[in-house]
Amino acid sequence: MEPLTNRRKNVEKLPMTFAERAYLPAIAQGLGITIKHFFKKKATVMYPEQTRERSEIWRGLHVLKRDEKGAERCTACGLCAVACPAEAITMTAGERKAGEEHLYREEKYAVTYEVNMLRCIFCGLCEEACPKAAIFLQDDKLAPARFERDEFIYGKDRLVEPLKTTETK
Repeated sequence: MEPLTNRRKNVEKLPMTFAERAYLPAIAQGLGITIKHFFKKKATVMYPEQTRERSEIWRGLHVLKRDEKGAERCTACGLCAVACPAEAITMTAGERKAGEEHLYREEKYAVTYEVNMLRCIFCGLCEEACPKAAIFLQDDKLAPARFERDEFIYGKDRLVEPLKTTETK
């Protein structure tokens, strides 16, 4: 078979020198890189004691907010679940009973509200879709590491912000 062009070049194999056969230049080059890394800033963050700097637009763990009176803001409209591209949010709506006016803002409320943190991509679309400003992505909390998959499904027990107690002195 003939070549398509005449740009063919014959390359002859040059004999290696003693230093090249002993891999001395390669060893010296590798040691140089290793020594250079000794004097660079460490990339490791000692996590529990130190935290990494985050950007201004960083989004962290979810929280379901309460209003000024301490009632849950979520009305189980489902817009956050529809807006979620990862389908990480599920909820069940229910009707408020008599005597629960101080617990829930509207007649309809979320009986169950779950966020699967393994599926969540922390995009913030649920936060933008909520008409009642009920769900927020905190900028100071990370989802903690866990060992079991079911521990990553956050229910209302973990998501609803705690009641603020007013202490007067």
